[in-house]
Amino acid sequence: MTKTRKCAHCGKMFATNSGMQKYCSEECATAAKETKKKRQRDFLRAVEPIMELQQQEYLTFSKVAILLGCTRQYVYKLVEQGKLPASRLSSRMALIRRSDIERMFEANPYNRVLPCSKPKPFIGKKLKTFSMKEAKAEHTADEVLEYYSGEEVMHIYKVKQSWLYASAKRHQIPMCRIAGRNYYSKKHIDAVFGTTIDLDAIVDWLTPQEVADRYGINLTAVRSYAHRHKIPSKREYGHTYYSQSHFDELRRTDLLEDENYYTVEQVQQLYGLTKANICHIVKVKHIEKTKVGRLNLLLRSDVERVMEERKTCGMMAVGF
Repeated sequence: MTKTRKCAHCGKMFATNSGMQKYCSEECATAAKETKKKRQRDFLRAVEPIMELQQQEYLTFSKVAILLGCTRQYVYKLVEQGKLPASRLSSRMALIRRSDIERMFEANPYNRVLPCSKPKPFIGKKLKTFSMKEAKAEHTADEVLEYYSGEEVMHIYKVKQSWLYASAKRHQIPMCRIAGRNYYSKKHIDAVFGTTIDLDAIVDWLTPQEVADRYGINLTAVRSYAHRHKIPSKREYGHTYYSQSHFDELRRTDLLEDENYYTVEQVQQLYGLTKANICHIVKVKHIEKTKVGRLNLLLRSDVERVMEERKTCGMMAVGF
């Protein structure tokens, strides 16, 4: 029975005469031989520059990239981070010593990263910032962590699933996956989503649009205003709310109904003065001024005292 075999070069099926025959014809055998020689030449051509680089003590950034098998941009990154020393000879020439490359590898041995053992850099005002050494001491592979399930985090802190995933990735919160469910480190979740203010004690909350309408603040400036004045806020299912009592205390809206204060418009109507005159009188006579939102409130007793003095001076000027 005739045996058939697939040609190792062209891939066609052919009838073999012996068990050692690999090619269907002499042409395929010659072409395969030339291909093998070309592959060897290409290998030597690729290895030769690296062999030459190993004999050089001073290397350019491009040659260091070839030696390390990485991009030139990554070499620049290593130099910028201070991991790899470099010497700049001119504005267009910088060299790296091969001994410094070897020293960089000796100073950074490989350490296996176990699950949930990656140190977490604490970010933001609510989180404490650690150095790398302190972070490793804070969170080690031997530490036993308590975990929240994803559903518990969303229920306790009222966040969406997408926000939980994004926050866990941004803050590098240790997590594990069991039976298709994600579990997050309780300590790190509390540090990221927790707050030092008792939010349960705050009864009234306002949306950003309600804050803008109630206090006359530009809607785009509500968030920065609340952050600047440390007004408590909470986030529930993708929506942000701000404490109404803290806004009332800061903006002093109760003074608008207080009879002990005049607005600038009221002073204009009562005494027939322009805004420029009122501003000059307030500055010269040291009238107490309180700012409530965009309005300036003037103490009524001071205004009446100053206006009485102006009236008396006017009567004396005309000879009464």
